Amino acid sequence: MAYTDDAVKAKLSALNETQESIVTVAQWVMFHRRHADRTGTLWLQRLKDSGSNKRLNLVYLANEVAQQSKARRKDDFLIAFSPIIAEATAIAYKGATNEVQQKLRRVVEVWRQRQIFEPTIQEAIEARIDELDKTRSSSKKPLLGGSLFSGSSGPSAPSEIEPLVPLQIAVSKAAATTLSAVPTADSEYDKLTDQSKPTPTPPVHAARLSALLKNLANAEGAVSESIKARRRLIAGLESIIETNHAALVSEEAQKETLMTRKYVIEAKKRDVEDGIMRGLSAPSTPVVAHGSPISDPRTNGRVMSPNDNASVEPERPDVEELTPPPPESRTPAGSPVTATPAALLTHVQPTPSPHHAPIAPPTAGADLLSSLSMPPVRHYPGTPGSAGGGMAKKRKVDDDYPDFGSGEDAMADLDDDVAELLRAESGRAR
Repeated sequence: MAYTDDAVKAKLSALNETQESIVTVAQWVMFHRRHADRTGTLWLQRLKDSGSNKRLNLVYLANEVAQQSKARRKDDFLIAFSPIIAEATAIAYKGATNEVQQKLRRVVEVWRQRQIFEPTIQEAIEARIDELDKTRSSSKKPLLGGSLFSGSSGPSAPSEIEPLVPLQIAVSKAAATTLSAVPTADSEYDKLTDQSKPTPTPPVHAARLSALLKNLANAEGAVSESIKARRRLIAGLESIIETNHAALVSEEAQKETLMTRKYVIEAKKRDVEDGIMRGLSAPSTPVVAHGSPISDPRTNGRVMSPNDNASVEPERPDVEELTPPPPESRTPAGSPVTATPAALLTHVQPTPSPHHAPIAPPTAGADLLSSLSMPPVRHYPGTPGSAGGGMAKKRKVDDDYPDFGSGEDAMADLDDDVAELLRAESGRAR
């Protein structure tokens, strides 16, 4: 069958998903490799007009032709497919089911592994597919999760970077278009300006020049769009950089302030700890029930500190002088009284004591006896006559006066006049 546009369209329309059909059409296309550019154009147009499953078969056909051309080192179809393969793959991928998308990813991965296309063309293909994955809703995630080429998807972008996402997508799209348009223009330009090839007839030469102008215009437009997209992206990046730079300056100032405060607090902490250690070696400061230091009269009511204790010597406490109890307290009640001359008693003055009233000097006669009457006994702790010394005092009385309390008359040995006087006084006392 001769090569015509209708023949190519007929072959593409009869293509099905079987391997035999794909290989047969691929061999016929490769046989007419001189028309590779026209075949590529018709193939792309047929792919745009077909459904999802039919597009997958057309991609399989392009894969077979490209791999056979690579194996045979015939670059006609590789050159023809390079400007359009990224766009064609994106068209077949967009709107397809997850199953079809997985098969398309597998084909693109084979192209990468076997290096069918140039690295720039391969990157453009993957960028277009990644762009479609990012624009899809979160409920329609790929079956394997994320892109097959970029690995598993990472965490969502921060809110500050979200405005850059569409800018980056626009840059990737413009770059992919540039990568496909510029090589085509360069290839056509090299062909028409090659002096080693014969010049075609004027009508053919004019048509080729027109096609070259169109390709150059398309490449120029693609590069212009890529430049605009990159400038917008750079402006967004510079805005983020300025914001972060201002925040950086503010945070550095905050850091300096915090460091200064930390050094001051550390110095205060060391001073307090040194004061605590010095206070441990000094006399302890008296404290009240609530733990507050009491004021000292030596400092005019000012609260004393450990340093004050070291400089002010404490006063001696007031100690009451020890005064022996009067002789009457050591004489048991009812013991015989020895008459003492009044003249002698007038010269006996007991030592005044803060606990005893002074004893008046006795007078003659009855005043002598009344002055010898036993005053009330005051008991002091640890002295005879106290609660602790009662038994010892009783034993002493029994030893000194063995006949005391035995029932005999204590006045039997006294003179009659003295005994009578004592009895009269005793009766008056009762």
